[in-house]
Amino acid sequence: MLGGSIPLTEAEQQPKASPGLLKSSLVVSAFTFLSRILGLIRDVVLARFLGADANADAFIVAFKIPNFMRRLFAEGAFAQAFVPVLSEYREKGSQAAVRQLLNAVAGCLGSSLLLLTALVVSAAPVVTMLFAPGFYMEGGERYELASDMIRITFPYLLLISLTGFAGAILNSYDRFAVPAATPVLLNICLISAAIWASPYFEKPVMALAWGVMAAGIVQLLFQLPFLYQLRLLPYPKANWKDPGVRRILKLMAPAIFGVSVSQINLLLDTVLASLLPLGSVTWLYFSDRLAELPLGVFGIAVATVILPSLSRQHSADKPQQFSATMDWALRLVLLIAVPAALALMLLAEPILTTLFQYGKYGVEDIQMAAWSLRAYSFGLVAFMLIKILAPGYFSRQDTKTPVKYGIIAMVANMVLNIAFVWPLYTYMNLGHVGLALATSCSAFLNAGLLFVGLRRQQVFQAEPGWWALALRMLLANVVMALVLLYLSSLWQDWYQWDWWQRSYTMLALVVAGLLSYALSLLISGIRPHHIRQKRYDS
Repeated sequence: MLGGSIPLTEAEQQPKASPGLLKSSLVVSAFTFLSRILGLIRDVVLARFLGADANADAFIVAFKIPNFMRRLFAEGAFAQAFVPVLSEYREKGSQAAVRQLLNAVAGCLGSSLLLLTALVVSAAPVVTMLFAPGFYMEGGERYELASDMIRITFPYLLLISLTGFAGAILNSYDRFAVPAATPVLLNICLISAAIWASPYFEKPVMALAWGVMAAGIVQLLFQLPFLYQLRLLPYPKANWKDPGVRRILKLMAPAIFGVSVSQINLLLDTVLASLLPLGSVTWLYFSDRLAELPLGVFGIAVATVILPSLSRQHSADKPQQFSATMDWALRLVLLIAVPAALALMLLAEPILTTLFQYGKYGVEDIQMAAWSLRAYSFGLVAFMLIKILAPGYFSRQDTKTPVKYGIIAMVANMVLNIAFVWPLYTYMNLGHVGLALATSCSAFLNAGLLFVGLRRQQVFQAEPGWWALALRMLLANVVMALVLLYLSSLWQDWYQWDWWQRSYTMLALVVAGLLSYALSLLISGIRPHHIRQKRYDS
């Protein structure tokens, strides 16, 4: 039955995973939500001040390059390689061995990133040419401005990677709140730079580049006192022969592909978008930012919380708890990802209009960004599943398998780019939508390969109740979609409304969608305690 209570079997009543996982996930989600809301405010400010012109394209490229590498070094490959090794040191080693590892990693990471930063800053025009060839081919203001800003923004990589290193230590010791709150500071710095600092610059957009640099300094300084409280503040000492460093490097190299395939695909989108009509980079940026809101608030939050737990469960040889943690995370993420993707598809234009159609950002920009938002939303479920499935490999220090899948997905993405972009650009002038759609399709391929691989290795065994959950989710999503379609058909004057009319109407749509979805789940039999207990059986 779908309704009524859901009895638990004796096996279900056994503790399946750390009871603090949901609480920790909610803490991370809350701070991430605050950061993303401030990020949206930041993007509203950028849209109002920059629009979708050459200055906006140049800044987005200059910001995306270090931000992309940040996701490799700070949050992606490095974290996925470092946290399992640190967890093992905690489980089997002494406090002195942990501190020695931290000192060696801090020295090696810092020195290598310092060298990389110096090389990129000195060769900024070449870097711009590689990542935005369209800027180089057209020459002129966009290319020169992007090169100038890269010299200012790229040192952010060094600062934020060290911040990510500090955050990984805190996460490993279950101090999730501080790393989750840190990104808020980036948005505060950029908003402040746009509103208050930009009038003092000949080119106002340069204030944003300096805001990025300031954010890196502030974020790093914010986390150091908390490491000091744990007596884990590293004293950098580069030691490339340290066994722990060598293991991290061995794991990190393939992990760059395994965990960051979607990010590499998004960067390739930027490269190709630079060859498309003016504004394509900005349309993709704003639509990607909206798709990343649920990804960051829920997908990355749950992935951040489960990685240390999975690593400890693997080190302690507890395969049943490992599998149960994966099962809980997958259910929780799907409960959130599917309605989020559906809502973004149905409300793409109203959302973009409410947030961004002010100042220099016009109606045509909204329409073009709405199409790419729908394409990214199609892949949102896959993006979130990748964040959950990848730790199933990295927590076991298996980086070869996901890199193989990552390469397959990357090749597929490039093939799909060719297949989608040319006809969409030629016949509909929607080449940028082809880029987003290719990225989404390749994400599904990557997620599917990761899932099948875990099943084949018998690392993950699905708990009973998935078919009942799927049926309930289907019912709830259909109800929510019907409610949103009906209400949005009543309100179609978004372009003519003032900001306050757009805001309260959008709030009404969001509340109606949330209530209809939650009530449908409740009526079908889902209860809050089932999420905590990780069970949905009939």
